[in-house]
Amino acid sequence: MIDSPYFPYAFALLIALPFLVYARQFVYTYIKLKKQQIHLLTVKGQSEQRINAYERLTLFLERLKPSNLVSKFGEVAPHEFVFLAEKTINEEFDYNASQQLYLTKNAWNQVQNCRNSVIHLLHKTYENLSAESTLQDYKTVLLMNYINEEDYIASAIETLRKENLIVN
Repeated sequence: MIDSPYFPYAFALLIALPFLVYARQFVYTYIKLKKQQIHLLTVKGQSEQRINAYERLTLFLERLKPSNLVSKFGEVAPHEFVFLAEKTINEEFDYNASQQLYLTKNAWNQVQNCRNSVIHLLHKTYENLSAESTLQDYKTVLLMNYINEEDYIASAIETLRKENLIVN
C-alpha cells in the first residue's frame, strides 16, 4: 500500500479532509449569520417605516382639524376658503397615501373617513351660510359645527396611537 503511486494523494486528502470540513462549516455558519443580520436589518427598517407612517398620518389628522384649518389662508371669501382648504387637504392626503402600506385596513379607513368628513363639513357649512356672511362668520360656524359633531379626528388619532403601540 505504501508503494502505491496514489499513497501521497490519499495521505494529503486524509490530512486536508478535516480542514475542508471545518472550512465548509465556517462558510455555512457565516452565511447563516449574514442572513440573520439581513433579516434583522429588514425588520428594523420596516419598523422605522411603520413608525414614520403613523407619525405622518397623525400630523395629517392634526392639520385636518377645523381649528387648524381656520388659521390658514388670509382674508378670502368663504367660497375661496372652502376651495383652498379642500385643495390643501386633498394634496396632503395624496402625498401621504403611500403610508397606507404600513397601517391596518381599519386605521387607513378611519383616516379616509376623517378626510371625507372634514370636506363634507366644509361644504355643508358653506351651503347653510347666508350670502352676506363674512369669512369670520363662516369660520365660527365651521368650528361650532365641528364641536357639535362626534370628534372623529381624535378617535382616528387614538386608533393610530393604539395600533402603533401594538405593532412596535
